[in-house]
Amino acid sequence: MHSVAEEITSKGGKALPVQVDVRDEKSIETMIEQTVSQFGGIDVLVNNAGAIRLSSAENTPIKRFDLMHQVNTRAALTSSLCALPYLEKSDSAHILNLSPPINLSPKWFKDYTPYTITKYGMSMQTLGLAEEFRPKNIAVNSLWPRTSIATAAVEFEAGGKELFNVSRTPAIMADAAYAIITSETDFTGNHCIDEDILREKGITEFDHYAVVPGTTDFFTDLYIDQ
Repeated sequence: MHSVAEEITSKGGKALPVQVDVRDEKSIETMIEQTVSQFGGIDVLVNNAGAIRLSSAENTPIKRFDLMHQVNTRAALTSSLCALPYLEKSDSAHILNLSPPINLSPKWFKDYTPYTITKYGMSMQTLGLAEEFRPKNIAVNSLWPRTSIATAAVEFEAGGKELFNVSRTPAIMADAAYAIITSETDFTGNHCIDEDILREKGITEFDHYAVVPGTTDFFTDLYIDQ
């Protein structure tokens, strides 16, 4: 967290690293208060925190499900509501949930129902809050990768380091997120896929996002039908 903040400031930006327990409403409120105090307001909230366990219901301890629910579904809603008073004051307010398109094919449930429930909970928030906050001029969208992204979650939960070789870097998600949050606020209620939203913005070259240069056959991410 601090190294990212240093990288931002080294490039001329401003950053405020704050350690937050997203399961705790007071911790979120403190983060919001510190952010507003330093920057004067909030224009964008990205609900990126996540907990993952790709196991069946039978093999997922309820405590682990509780953790995924608290970090994924509950934290996204809590953060959105805590930021709401400040987003209402923005001329270009966006909430972006890192959550998948809602694909009701049973194959996305049978092997990891508990995780799927918590991520789809975020995606349903996107649909509901987009309509609820539309009169407030606050856009709410979701973003999900078409291919696997080389992150710690992939390394430790979804396939190991060998999956990195057929993954893209997080930069594609960052660029896609930027494309969404710089859109007009009438772009709302969408479940966006990183590659698709970038193509809509006129970007057609994706080779530089490959972890291994020259890779063309990537691993398709969860909830995306090939």
